[in-house]
Amino acid sequence: MKGKVVAIDTGSTSTKLGYFVDGRKVFEQKLVHNAEELSAYSHVMQQDTMRRDVVADFLRSKNIYYKDIDIVMARGGLFSPVITGVYKVNRDMRDVLLTCRDGTHACNLSAVIADDIAEMVNERLAQEGDTSRVCHAYIADPPMADEMLPECRIGGLPEFPRRAFFHALNSRATVKKYLREHGHAANDITAIVAHMGGGITITLHRNGKVIDTNNGLGGDGPFTPERAGSCPAFPLIEMCFSGRYTEAQVKKRVLGQGGAVAFFGTNDLAEIERMGLEGDEKAATFIKAFSLNVAKYIVSLAATVEGKVDVILLTGGTANSVAITEDIRRRVAFVAPVEVYPGENELESLAENAYAVLEGKVKVHLYDKDKIVED
Repeated sequence: MKGKVVAIDTGSTSTKLGYFVDGRKVFEQKLVHNAEELSAYSHVMQQDTMRRDVVADFLRSKNIYYKDIDIVMARGGLFSPVITGVYKVNRDMRDVLLTCRDGTHACNLSAVIADDIAEMVNERLAQEGDTSRVCHAYIADPPMADEMLPECRIGGLPEFPRRAFFHALNSRATVKKYLREHGHAANDITAIVAHMGGGITITLHRNGKVIDTNNGLGGDGPFTPERAGSCPAFPLIEMCFSGRYTEAQVKKRVLGQGGAVAFFGTNDLAEIERMGLEGDEKAATFIKAFSLNVAKYIVSLAATVEGKVDVILLTGGTANSVAITEDIRRRVAFVAPVEVYPGENELESLAENAYAVLEGKVKVHLYDKDKIVED
């Protein structure tokens, strides 16, 4: 693999940055933005210039200059309509992300910052009279990618269709890693991938397409360290009309203050595991319930393909827990063999996609904000 790659992944309070040369990771850095710094901005997308400058300054501090960047690869933001794959950052994508047309999240900043950095590279190349190359910005596997089967989109009310919102980057990278390790020349398997982090998404992959998934941000699926997951309708309605909560407070209760946070005041499952091992019965039962809920959702996705599943892959930060992954394995192994790939490795996944672009091994899509991309 040849080329110099910058990978960018923006979160709510940090920007993860990676630099790769000829396939080797030179460094990975988490640039933390403190509360005082962020408080100057009333909306997350107003942070774009500040965060871009932080990234540029850090690269210069590592003696990485614009001539040292061939491609910038960013985490995908909230935009639709879209399928999985690699997209070149263009005006349509920037417009949708900057206006938060399809949702507000700090991940929207990644592509914008990447595009700005790429433009700065090109400006420097032009100043130096180097016309031999052009730097472009790309994103890979955006979280709202929708390849779901038509029957998987139907909800219980016409107003509530099932929507895709999942950890597309890591789940697809995990499948690719499994394929490499098992000698598959093509993506010819059916796999269920459970990404377990602060949010949990469980996806059904068939021949490279994600044909069924839960909406990990929208209250669908198992409960998580900080999200309530699927909630019973009547109690939720009663909470909304109780007069005790504003709309924002209800949303926060479901997303951010749900799951383990609601029960124990922490989203640290390792701490709750420790409490259970030390005799806290409530904590031990919660960990068992956590594993059971993930397992139930894994098994439910097998029904979409009539049980014809080749492998179940467990990934994300929680996959570092042997106790949790082994409990899930016991509950789902009757469907298919289970393999564990701990962590998220998102910067490495971005770099892998970048080198596929540089080597011409991947189709690059062009985003149209009004039309779904055809693969």
